[in-house]
Amino acid sequence: MRRRHLLAVPGLFSAAAVQAAEPAVDVALVLAVDASGSIGEDEFRLQREGCAEAVTHPAVLAAIRGGPLGRVALAMVEWGAPGAAATVVGWQAVGDAADAAALAARFRDAPRSAQSWNAIGDAIDHARALLEACPFEATRQVIDVSGDGPDMRGYRRAPLARDVAVAAGITVNALAILRSRPGLVESYRAEVIGGPGAFVLSADGRADFSRALRAKLVREIA
Repeated sequence: MRRRHLLAVPGLFSAAAVQAAEPAVDVALVLAVDASGSIGEDEFRLQREGCAEAVTHPAVLAAIRGGPLGRVALAMVEWGAPGAAATVVGWQAVGDAADAAALAARFRDAPRSAQSWNAIGDAIDHARALLEACPFEATRQVIDVSGDGPDMRGYRRAPLARDVAVAAGITVNALAILRSRPGLVESYRAEVIGGPGAFVLSADGRADFSRALRAKLVREIA
């Protein structure tokens, strides 16, 4: 049976040995989602449900199956407060509907992290480190940042964090959740995205999040 979850046992396995034991994937993708203070509980649940619906959608599964290896690896990070970005769902390989359903359940069930402000640069730094520690060998590495506000503060501002990630071979894309914030797409285009084929999509509020994320995942995976 293919092992999908990594159980780290200190002293027994080196990082290289653990990576070699996992299946290779077409894409390693970090969903870096906004959990800052601007998001109420109802909006937060819509966002989590949107992530679950997106990864189980037939169009996304078709994109996954259409890759050379037919599987991807995903993880979820929540961001907001400076230095407080948190991995709420660790790496999981997805190659079929059963894998996707298991990941969707993890997305729905993970506790919300404590966040504030909009430290997007710190979120990118955290996601980059998560990709560096990914147990799956990946053809491509992608950070998918979604949020409803611009970068406001952090230990490292978004353009610098983005440049470090791009220099490491990572593509950073963005999903702007529009909430009467004119210029958010342009801000993300200038300060957040980078790397080959990087792009910004927009969602008309949280209720539109699932559709926009689904379209984004298809594009990133395919």
